[in-house]
Amino acid sequence: MNLTSVMLWACFLILLTVLVAAFFIYNKIKLAKDLLKNGSAQEPESRLQQQLNTLSSSQIEAFQKHLDKKIAGVKITKPGLLSLGTIIFFIFSSQDGFAQTTSNGGSIWTESGVIITLVLILIPILAGIWLMIVKVNNLFRQYQDKQKMQEADELAALMDQSEPSALQRVLIKRKKALDYTLTNYELSGAIAAEDDKGLLHQIQSEPGLPVVSLKKRALKRPGVDPALSKLILWYLGMATFWLLFGTTVGEYLGIKFVAPDADHQSWLSFGRLRPVHTNAVFWGWASLGMIGLGLYVVPRVGNGPLASIKMGWYSLWLINAAVVIGSLCLMAGINNGGGEYREYIWPVMLLFGVGVILILINFLQTVAKRKTKEIYISNWYIIAAVIFAIVICVVAYVPWWQDGLGETIIQGYYMHQGVGMWFMLFTLGIVYYFLPQQLNKPIYSYSLGILAFWTQILFYTLIGTHHFVFSSIPWWLQTVAILGSMGMVIPVAAGTTNFIMTFKGAWHKVPSSYTLPFFIVGVIFYFTGSLQGTAEAFRTTNLVWHFTDFTVAHSHLTMYGIICFFLWAGIYALVPRLTGKEAPQITVGAHFWLALIGLLFYTVPLMYGSTLKGLMWMDGKPFIDSVVFMAPYWLWRAIGGSLMWLSHLFFAYNFYKMLKGSQRIDVADLAIEKLNQSNASAEIKL
Repeated sequence: MNLTSVMLWACFLILLTVLVAAFFIYNKIKLAKDLLKNGSAQEPESRLQQQLNTLSSSQIEAFQKHLDKKIAGVKITKPGLLSLGTIIFFIFSSQDGFAQTTSNGGSIWTESGVIITLVLILIPILAGIWLMIVKVNNLFRQYQDKQKMQEADELAALMDQSEPSALQRVLIKRKKALDYTLTNYELSGAIAAEDDKGLLHQIQSEPGLPVVSLKKRALKRPGVDPALSKLILWYLGMATFWLLFGTTVGEYLGIKFVAPDADHQSWLSFGRLRPVHTNAVFWGWASLGMIGLGLYVVPRVGNGPLASIKMGWYSLWLINAAVVIGSLCLMAGINNGGGEYREYIWPVMLLFGVGVILILINFLQTVAKRKTKEIYISNWYIIAAVIFAIVICVVAYVPWWQDGLGETIIQGYYMHQGVGMWFMLFTLGIVYYFLPQQLNKPIYSYSLGILAFWTQILFYTLIGTHHFVFSSIPWWLQTVAILGSMGMVIPVAAGTTNFIMTFKGAWHKVPSSYTLPFFIVGVIFYFTGSLQGTAEAFRTTNLVWHFTDFTVAHSHLTMYGIICFFLWAGIYALVPRLTGKEAPQITVGAHFWLALIGLLFYTVPLMYGSTLKGLMWMDGKPFIDSVVFMAPYWLWRAIGGSLMWLSHLFFAYNFYKMLKGSQRIDVADLAIEKLNQSNASAEIKL
């Protein structure tokens, strides 16, 4: 890729963005003018009739109560009309950027590092344009809300000035029309149809959005303690931050595979940034996300309060401090000697460990004070995961058995138990609560859940050394790890069967839900990714796949395809119940498809290319040949990673909308509220 093509693409992207922004702003200004024009052109009677035609049955009943009081002779003070607001849009023209050029014959522009730099310069430019669009949209929404409030004042005044008896007749007629329903026997009659050949189907449909099918809104649930809600939202908010941070670092690392000379700073080198990426998403995103959801699940299934809100806050700040300090240490070159996923030095990991210990104490006290006799299976998984996390940290950082091969054996134990006994166990506990809740039916089999629980504890704790087959580790220990990997088929098959059978009789709910697709993808990757791990454990497949990029694809297939999708499903299921606000379903769909397609673009080419790479090694080809051979597959890795990273931006936006989403103003409801206030003030005076 040369400078000309890069600059052409950059100019095209900027021009396209500017055109979209200009069209968006023009459209908003036109809508504002139309609102102003329509509001001033209509006569009061026509505006009243237009509003009456849009009233719901409940709103009509509220207006009728007001009219009944008015007919009975209660004097009602008239609300004053708000003055008409105006809006001014400030559009700032973007300043031209100037780039300093060199006189080295233009060769510097062909370097991939310079090209990457130019691309990175585009990011703040496009972000500024996007920010301008958001600001204009907010201004228009404020103006629109002000117009609706004015319309509500006018509607209340018109209702108050109209003849009560005549207006009541109109409302009664309108309510009768709204409440009329068909008996559904007008054409078929009351006799049930004979359907011996199975040709008849009951079809239920409802109009959806023009782009995506309409999803059902979250059902209202029993109220949650506001203090607990705040704590949970802080956990999930910090998890979202670390997801963006960690995957932004990962996105940069993916670019480095295509452009290794993108920078020449030591603290941005691949060897330092790679553990920053993995540890941030492990201990920041996934851990905080799981704990945040667990703080809701553990007390909910025990039908009691969380033991200590304050202890939950202590854990939050300790874990965040560990990730912040750990990331800074790694970028400065201070690490634990390169052990995968345990690059944090022991003082940093001690902060994380203390935070997890406080979580364990909190959960155990909550379960001990439960109001139910049984301990639901979700709490089995969640508390076991927390216990194993503490055990894993102690085993990995106590130095007494860290010499020679002991170091390697402990490393295999640590990194595999971190994935399987911390992330997987905890996430499965979350799924055992939220999946039945979203389907509104119990889990298919409690016994299958218990079988999966105990067999996972039995087999998963044995398999760490299958990462070091053909090493100096004793042959019998390698064989035990391979047998344990084979045994993992039992909990995976039991858990997958349990989840799929829970869907039995409820598959029709999937098209109308935006959480269930995340659960389905997680279940699919739970089965395929876990069995792929079993397949990698055999000695014959180790020869081909191990120490290639196949293991990178596998780790993303499991940690991303299973853990992340299950966490997103739980977050989309829980947060609307805590805040009363939902994310736009079209951006939830964008998040889902970008994450799924990006994951497939990332993993499938890497698995295919790495298989050929391993065969090249077995044939004795020079190592550098395999590096050159992998270049196009690394490009697919960068493309897939970019799509995944983009999906995280949509997720962060969705999370923000679930926290701070604006409430839509209904003119009729606001007018009813004003009339009720007027009635109350009139009754007080009387």
